[in-house]
Amino acid sequence: MATVAANKLELLQIADAVAREKMIDPGLVIEALEESYSKAAKARYGADYDIRAHIDRKSGDLEMTRVRTVVEEVEDHFTELDLDDAREIKADAQIGDELTDPLPPMDFSRIGAQSAKQVIMQRVREAERERQYEEFKDRKGTIINGLVKRTEYGNVIVDVGRGEAILRRDQLIQREAFRNGDRIRAYIKDVRLEQRGPQIFLSRTAPEFMAELFKMEVPEIYDGVIEIKAVARDPGSRAKIGVISYDSGVDPVGACVGMRGSRVQAVVNELNGEKIDIIPWQDDAATFLVNALQPAEVAKVVMDEDAGRIEVVVPDEQLSLAIGRRGQNVRLASQLTGWDIDIMTEAEESERRQAEFAERSGLFMEALDADEMVAQLLVSEGFTSLEEVAYVELDELTVIDGFDEETAEELQARAREALDAINAAATEKAREMGVEDSLFEFEGLTPQMIVALAEDDIKTLEDFAQCADWELAGGYTTIDGKRVKDDGLLEQFDVSLEEARELVLTARVLLGYITPEELMAQQAGEEADGEGDDATEEVEG
Repeated sequence: MATVAANKLELLQIADAVAREKMIDPGLVIEALEESYSKAAKARYGADYDIRAHIDRKSGDLEMTRVRTVVEEVEDHFTELDLDDAREIKADAQIGDELTDPLPPMDFSRIGAQSAKQVIMQRVREAERERQYEEFKDRKGTIINGLVKRTEYGNVIVDVGRGEAILRRDQLIQREAFRNGDRIRAYIKDVRLEQRGPQIFLSRTAPEFMAELFKMEVPEIYDGVIEIKAVARDPGSRAKIGVISYDSGVDPVGACVGMRGSRVQAVVNELNGEKIDIIPWQDDAATFLVNALQPAEVAKVVMDEDAGRIEVVVPDEQLSLAIGRRGQNVRLASQLTGWDIDIMTEAEESERRQAEFAERSGLFMEALDADEMVAQLLVSEGFTSLEEVAYVELDELTVIDGFDEETAEELQARAREALDAINAAATEKAREMGVEDSLFEFEGLTPQMIVALAEDDIKTLEDFAQCADWELAGGYTTIDGKRVKDDGLLEQFDVSLEEARELVLTARVLLGYITPEELMAQQAGEEADGEGDDATEEVEG
């Protein structure tokens, strides 16, 4: 590089030219020159010295100095000196001052020039990377246009003006191919500053890409009158998008479709023919799900909020339409609503209900020594367990046709006797398994629950206090994008997550692990977060 051999003014002019060419600050090029001079001087005088170079920004004059710091006790003689020596040089020197000694001008050799070139080019590259990162980091989450530069192992390298971006193979829509020089539009998914420079990652399969395309085509979305609440895509095949209007005079679906479908068609064309279902958003999850499963008709929706699952009942002839080709329709509806969806026909639901009815009737017939009609009446009125029969208010039994007060009292007495027998057998079994009294004496656990805990080697109150709430109540874990069921030790007894948490915390208070004040603080925090009881809701459609 001829920069180091140029005269002073030429040096400044070259630095300015390099800065303009690379679109960086000229000061960075001057700093690179200063660094290269310092490096060359250290090579001549010694690498241990603190040698600094300064180039005057106006005249181009070069000044080389050695810097030493004034300290109380010298540890490095190359860069430090004590106060006495410092005051021989400067009478009013103080601890912490930096004293400079001028160095004679240097004649840079060819090796020095090469070293300067390397330093300057490195600083220029760093400055370019920084500029590129600063330019694109704020554009994350937007759409960018570019030209296909080349293809590497299926990944498309895109020229985006002042840099290159990468569109990975898995971010391309199925069956679409690009050639060098093709114009391409994509979504900036991420911008990261890595060791080799800023990396701009693009996507054409991201749900946000579709949302941004609609924003460009539909002015009402850009203006905030209509909002896209959710997007679910099977890239290149089909998509569902949920929209809501904040102006009662604007139809969100009609605005997104456009005159004769012009707006939605523009998005479809960009997405390689991807079919798009535009669905009106509803705050009510069940209603929104019914809309999301279009074009299939839904007869009934049963929601289990604790499990995050929705059971959908459809007419027999609508089953294949609701599921869709290869499960596409129900999968997209699940992604759009955020609920796991189980679909069954009316016939399957009826068969399941009959099986449950028969099972519960058999339970009451055996445990209560009742005839079939009495057992079926109890099930028809919504009784599902012996506990409900044994401890419900008496008038809830007497309102059943054919049940007088005497019959109700007899049924409750038999239910309690049956429960006592079951509890006695469970207690004996638990003691044989080695369960300690501390667990029996803990209020809130039935003998059947204690047996279930003992089968998992939880036999003391200390063991129980170390359990997590989800271990007891069960729940769902997301693995590779799929919700996987975790069975709880007490799930069969309908213990909710909140009830399990309260039991564990109470055990910890009894054992002195936490104080009652800490327990109250935790409970208050949970109430503030709005955590409620389990809820099951049926919606007829």
